[in-house]
Amino acid sequence: MTTENNPRAILDWEHPTPPTDLIFDDGEPLESNRHRIAINVLIQSLQQAWADRNDFFTGGNMFIYYSSAQVRNQDFRGPDFFTVLNVDGTNSRQGWVVWEENGRYPDVIVELMSPSTAKIDQTVKKDLYEQTFHTSDYFVYDPFDPTSLQGWHLDRNQQYQSLTPNERGWLWCQKLGLWLGTYEGTIDRETAVWLRFYDVAGNLVLLPEEAAAAQVARLAARLRELGENPDLL
Repeated sequence: MTTENNPRAILDWEHPTPPTDLIFDDGEPLESNRHRIAINVLIQSLQQAWADRNDFFTGGNMFIYYSSAQVRNQDFRGPDFFTVLNVDGTNSRQGWVVWEENGRYPDVIVELMSPSTAKIDQTVKKDLYEQTFHTSDYFVYDPFDPTSLQGWHLDRNQQYQSLTPNERGWLWCQKLGLWLGTYEGTIDRETAVWLRFYDVAGNLVLLPEEAAAAQVARLAARLRELGENPDLL
């Protein structure tokens, strides 16, 4: 298959000696503690939802390397949250190196905006994810602005089309088969309007600790029911 027929074909990583001196930490801190929690919420909830699957990788605040020119220029690109489908999720990775992953790019990316990054997230990065990564679903959200959620889906012409929110303001992520929407609550002792996943029926995708608490509550309710109705024993 030629590069004309395959828009994902990158000549750089076909070179017999791809770059090996990769940097996986630029020392730059996250915008805020809320941004850190928001990243973990997305990663942990997706892992909880797909706990029985090993055919995907999800990460956040990790560098993605896609060409030797990018390495030379130290043009670091580290999406706040991304997911790659149909890969071995059990592999340990410091970052996502395209030429070590059979040319695979993220299928879904979420950038958590701030006043200093919003313009880049909606222009430069959006163009990169559309034209070079060909990432199917791209979303942006500012954890300090509950009205900021936007999303795009790649059409047949490899161009992003804006997603239309449903009546709840949620956006459909086709690749994951999940909704992305807001949820007000306290996580890690911080109360905010978080970006969360919802299943196709509109149920909140739980974090591991939320799922454990729900299981305990169900067990307690069942024990109360048995105590009140011993004939059920």
